[in-house]
Amino acid sequence: MALKIRLARAGSKKRPYYHVVVADVRSPRDGRFIEQIGSWNPMLPKDGERVKLDEERIKHWLANGALPTDRVARFLDEAGLAKRDARNNPSKAQPGKKAQERVAAAKQAEEAAAAKAAEEAAAAAEAAAAPAEEAAS
Repeated sequence: MALKIRLARAGSKKRPYYHVVVADVRSPRDGRFIEQIGSWNPMLPKDGERVKLDEERIKHWLANGALPTDRVARFLDEAGLAKRDARNNPSKAQPGKKAQERVAAAKQAEEAAAAKAAEEAAAAAEAAAAPAEEAAS
């Protein structure tokens, strides 16, 4: 039997409250569970006691092969009961293909405009220097 340490929602509409439970993976989220081992009240301020865990029972269930869900793993990591690997997905923040093409096209147009302005400035400088040389001769 595969076990999960997960959250079961309680509380009323717009007032969530969660029980941390050990349950079979096949049972429904708010359905049958084996044991309640904690609670989480997200309505409390972050500096308050939002999470309450029974550390002894959690250690027991982790030793028996229960796997925590991601949210519960965060709680266990904060409590020092289990180590949660840091997640990293740098490609998630990248813009899409079309947006990258638009940025590249804008950059290329900007470089072309800067090169054209530099050529015009050089030509203007040469034109300004030529009459000054003729007048000096």
